[in-house]
Amino acid sequence: MFFLFLALFSNVFIGCETEKTVNKDKPSAESIVTASMEIDTTTTTTDQFELAPDNAFPYQLTKPVAEFKLPNKLKEISGLGIDATGKYLYAVQDEDGDLFLINTTTGAIDKEGTFHKAGDYEGVEIANGRIFVVKSSGTLYEIVNFKEDNQELKKHKFTFNKNSDIEGLGYDPIANRLLISCKGKAGKGEEFDFKKGIFGLDLTTMKMDKKPTYTISVEAVKQFLEVNQTLEKLDKLVKLFQPGEEFIFGPSGLAVHPKTGDIYITSSVGKLLVVLQRDGAIKHIVKLKKKIHEQPEGITFAQDGSLYISNEGKSGKGRIYKFAYNDKASDKKSIKN
Repeated sequence: MFFLFLALFSNVFIGCETEKTVNKDKPSAESIVTASMEIDTTTTTTDQFELAPDNAFPYQLTKPVAEFKLPNKLKEISGLGIDATGKYLYAVQDEDGDLFLINTTTGAIDKEGTFHKAGDYEGVEIANGRIFVVKSSGTLYEIVNFKEDNQELKKHKFTFNKNSDIEGLGYDPIANRLLISCKGKAGKGEEFDFKKGIFGLDLTTMKMDKKPTYTISVEAVKQFLEVNQTLEKLDKLVKLFQPGEEFIFGPSGLAVHPKTGDIYITSSVGKLLVVLQRDGAIKHIVKLKKKIHEQPEGITFAQDGSLYISNEGKSGKGRIYKFAYNDKASDKKSIKN
């Protein structure tokens, strides 16, 4: 068993601003209220952990059980969430401040509306009925009473490192928090070189962790690959993580599995899916097939474990794929992708 010690001491400062503004670009029935934030000096960061053994992966990511081809307005779909009933997928795209509700049975857009002006919106999540959208800058928007006469927007503003490039947003019901991932650097300084970070936001206090809750390093990935020599496409994975090279992993979406509590993270860069255990140990890595996962951006789970992954339409239409959950998987043979 290999042990990995991760340096998670960060000099990143999560700043907070308080203001009250009205967005003139939105319908007059909607207002924006910026929520007040405080600094949380405690974190749940794991300073060291064991590498998890390779376990059987419960999805066949080349065999979707459903495929939804999206209209042109969702060609650049960038974030994906799902409501508690499993009836609707929630989607945003990275140019306009529009929210789309997609029927999980038909794939049709049943409801859509504007929540804010144009911007680089990267993730959407539903947490206990609350709708959140995150911008690449790290600003978090909470949509209240969507498409109702009294719709309003709460703006939770944080100051991330300018190179953080926020893309992933997921709900962790076990800890009642949002998880926000950085495609870029998680913080300043050499200790964050070749690492990607995920921050936790407590939904009760609305306080952001001062340090990354989880950190994924290139060394952790390399050691996982050394231990798990039976992974499918191992040779391609090894080539992606060469010594001294750039860390070819940029979280584009994340979601917490409703059955296991594991954290699933997509990376459009390198076409990867990384699964973390609750303690931060890498549990599985999948090299996604480009023919299906052209540009994986969003990821979410239904309560029965069904997995949805959205892809931007680089050469055609945007798509959402649904994959069945195999909770019977027990052997250690990786699914061929």
